[in-house]
Amino acid sequence: MSSAVGPDPAETPEERSFLSTAEAAALERELLEDYRFGRQQLVELCGHASAVAVTKVFPLPALSRKQRTVLVVCGPEQNGAVGLVCARHLRVFEYEPTIFYPTRSLDLLHQDLTTQCEKMDIPFLSYLPTEVQLINDAYGLVVDAVLGPGVEPSEVGGPCTRALATLKLLSIPLVSLDIPSGWDAETGGDAEDGLRPDVLVSLAAPKRCAGRFSGRHHFVAGRFVPDDVRRKFALRLPGYTGTDCVAAL
Repeated sequence: MSSAVGPDPAETPEERSFLSTAEAAALERELLEDYRFGRQQLVELCGHASAVAVTKVFPLPALSRKQRTVLVVCGPEQNGAVGLVCARHLRVFEYEPTIFYPTRSLDLLHQDLTTQCEKMDIPFLSYLPTEVQLINDAYGLVVDAVLGPGVEPSEVGGPCTRALATLKLLSIPLVSLDIPSGWDAETGGDAEDGLRPDVLVSLAAPKRCAGRFSGRHHFVAGRFVPDDVRRKFALRLPGYTGTDCVAAL
């Protein structure tokens, strides 16, 4: 791994609570190449933490039966894999997830995660209703795991693009994983006209666009990031309480 990419020296300490796209990629390479994390391991850690964040905002005992139903919308890139893991853990936590995964990846990791969800009897939708009220009536909340940093809607095909257009119109709570799908990871471009999630779960560390997030709850899911790596990237984030794998920002 090249260690040339690190924190931007021109940034203020406050700005280093956020990572640029290049810094986020460099941090991931550090974990994969220097610390010998596996890709499936990172996806599992992030997906589990994302599910835990959902339980923090929407605790099961406070929910009606209908509110326990969660629609998880997954794309074909790494964020979609995190979404599949999130759905599996929500099922373990006794929520009732359903997955919409319109553009399936041929990647073996995605296939394995899909099989795990199918074996746990998590339903997969064959299509997403275009009538928004049907979704509002059927689910208590939606998890957006469609696009991650650096992935454009045009790269993942029409079904995902149409799904994002539908998600913009929902009135039920929306939880976005890492970045709200469709936002520019650097500038937050499309923050006004794009998805407006109620909850954002930043994976490993917040990306720069998170500075424009105005929803109710923002969590970071990065307990697994070693202290040396946090120091290298000058991350200034709140501490984790007890054994929690997410921290509120």
